[in-house]
Amino acid sequence: MSITVTEEPATMLAWEKNPLALPLPKVEKPAETLWQRIKWESMIVLTVSPIIGLYGLLFVPLQTKTLWWSVFLYWFSIIGSTAGSHRLYSHRSFKASTPLQIFLLIGGTCGVQGSAFWWAREHRAHHRYTDSDLDPHSGKEGFWWTHAGWILFRRDIQAGPTDVSDLKKNKLVMFQHRHYFKLFPFLAYVMPAAVAGYFWGDWAGGICYAAMLRLTIVQHSIMCINSLAHTFGDAPFDDKHTPRNHFFTAIVTAGEGYHNFHHQFPVDYRNGIKWYQYDPTKWFIYLSSRLGLSTQLQTFPQNEISKGELTMTLRRLKEKQEDIKWPARPDKLPLVSWETFQREAKKNSLILINGYIHDASEFENKHPGGKAIIRARVGKDATAAFGGGVYEHSNAAHNLLAMMRVAVLEGGVEHVKYVTPAERLRIIEHYKEEEESH
Repeated sequence: MSITVTEEPATMLAWEKNPLALPLPKVEKPAETLWQRIKWESMIVLTVSPIIGLYGLLFVPLQTKTLWWSVFLYWFSIIGSTAGSHRLYSHRSFKASTPLQIFLLIGGTCGVQGSAFWWAREHRAHHRYTDSDLDPHSGKEGFWWTHAGWILFRRDIQAGPTDVSDLKKNKLVMFQHRHYFKLFPFLAYVMPAAVAGYFWGDWAGGICYAAMLRLTIVQHSIMCINSLAHTFGDAPFDDKHTPRNHFFTAIVTAGEGYHNFHHQFPVDYRNGIKWYQYDPTKWFIYLSSRLGLSTQLQTFPQNEISKGELTMTLRRLKEKQEDIKWPARPDKLPLVSWETFQREAKKNSLILINGYIHDASEFENKHPGGKAIIRARVGKDATAAFGGGVYEHSNAAHNLLAMMRVAVLEGGVEHVKYVTPAERLRIIEHYKEEEESH
């Protein structure tokens, strides 16, 4: 993310008390051109690092020790962001001991992700104002803006205010925040190169691979949390906003790809809640708890998680249900007498079942038992025979029969409350049902 560090908006307290009383917080002197909007410190970090890393790939041999050193630094720095800046400091998903906090803060700094204080403040605003103008990287602004645009260019509207009082009381977080610009050049560039150069003489590889290329991969991995995770995948828990779940996103973001779950249950220390879902950040936090380095790992009640999944499952089924034709309701059918039923049955194959009059004229030739069975019951009440007296018909037969309804027998269906198997499980939105009843 960006290495820009700013202070809290001056209007924060008043804004928190009454968000409608003040205009959207503005940058004091908004830039008028794209060139003036550039955050040059972020632009340099995000352009110089890949250029030097690419040069190394083309012209600098990769030594085995440098490769493993780069892999270690990748995981060290990305976990510093995903477990540290994100799940610990942004969402307070667990409590970390002092040694673990130091480890995570150094790792996050090594990845040039901005101070944990800045990262958490922006991220809390993202969750509080998801997909709105006050979201620093709204998914509605498009893939490239959420991936890098918001880091490289200033906006007229600042991120919405959030409560970061807990972070201001954390001495380790504030120390890193105050000294961030002194720490990251050494931890992100000097240290990776110096270790490779001093211990096995690979200064060029240390610079190109352990520092620049590794840093480029880490930064774009973290940036994918805002872009890929808000663009591709499904929404098994809620589709109100843009966050999505996707296995590929989880692979490139150290487990942050189950983003639909995360936005619904942000306090949960897990992103991948299933045992088989790829979430190394979750595994790291759990292992740290087993080692006594972290406590109070937060998990959301399973009942509410299941409720969210069920809601989305029912919504998808409801959408499918809308494409299905259903039998006519009794109040939409004509009410006829027995005499009328008898008279009309001489013209068409009308059969009475469960108080409904059905026209089986088009079906009698398709009946599995033959046309004679239908003809034998025309003009008669075949409820007992159809309901199991002669043959116990399948659910499909009951559903198909209901589609043949043409009328209601006077004195029949008012007393026989018959519901087809499909209609018993039909999804009905309560508020619509209430509106219709009034």
